Amino acid sequence: MILTRFVCTATVSIALVVLPMLARAQADVKIRDLTSPEGALPVRLVGYGLAIGLDGTGDRAIGGQSGGPTVQSIVNILRRFNIEVPPDLIRMRNVAAVLVTAEVSPFLRAGGRFEIHASSMGDARSLRGGVLYMTPLVADPNGPAVATAQGSLLVSDGGSTTRYAPTVETSARIPTGGVLDVDLPRPVVGAVSRLLLREPDLGTATRIATAINASLGEKTASVEDEGSVVVTLADTVNRPTAYTKIRELSIKPERIPRLMIDSKDGSVIAGGEMLVGAATISHGAITLAIGAETATDMSPIPGSVRLPVGTSVQRIATALQAVRTPPNEIAAIFAALREVGALTAEVVVR
Repeated sequence: MILTRFVCTATVSIALVVLPMLARAQADVKIRDLTSPEGALPVRLVGYGLAIGLDGTGDRAIGGQSGGPTVQSIVNILRRFNIEVPPDLIRMRNVAAVLVTAEVSPFLRAGGRFEIHASSMGDARSLRGGVLYMTPLVADPNGPAVATAQGSLLVSDGGSTTRYAPTVETSARIPTGGVLDVDLPRPVVGAVSRLLLREPDLGTATRIATAINASLGEKTASVEDEGSVVVTLADTVNRPTAYTKIRELSIKPERIPRLMIDSKDGSVIAGGEMLVGAATISHGAITLAIGAETATDMSPIPGSVRLPVGTSVQRIATALQAVRTPPNEIAAIFAALREVGALTAEVVVR
């Protein structure tokens, strides 16, 4: 089958955004969006809780010896209110045991709110419509609780209704469901500190150091390695003001060609120059041939896609969509193009 025109008739929804680097007219990015202060590592919190108020989609646990941790958790909660219920009498389908996780900034103070995520630990079918019962969160399994979480659980529909991407309802989130109860240990900023690049790159690190030196004076910043820029401030400099000024400086970072593919819903996001060289990939019932056509290969083959050398990722994705290629196979095909050297961009499959 020779595809010269592609009609988007597949049920797979592919969102493709191409960000070409041909014009090099990149927007400036602030240093605060590219780096993190040394020691300012996010604090990860975890807790065990119960999602209540489910519409018969909770854990299929009953009382007695087979009740499991969900039943025991309900018994323990009722005891706090001086209510004693024998475990073997508990019948429930509206409660699910969940693991609660969160990530907060070390600079967040007591009373600050943050997003939390809840994931089912048992055999619950769905957390939709549930409410998280107040759950203590700890930074260390053996440490004291530093925060609590509760609120209505929101289940994402995933943005797709295709048969290839069923919605997962056993995980949910609460945008502002976490509240910090105590102040966390905060990093101390001294006269000499480091800015750590979130994506290490020597060119970007050099541009950051150059921008800082141009603003605050020579020898203020130096590149330690591709992931770190050392900042040295004089004793007479107001450090909070200086670091605020540094964070607001803008540079043009290096853009790494990167292709991101969601194997569940088929989303394809391309950044940089995405042109593909000659290659032939056969995966399942799909054959992708990138290269010149020969005289002996003119017969149309069902499920085949033939494109010229130098075809863009956008056109390849559209062609694969036109022949109803499932999302997981699209991800496998692009990963194979990277392995054989036809695609030089970094391929990230999630």
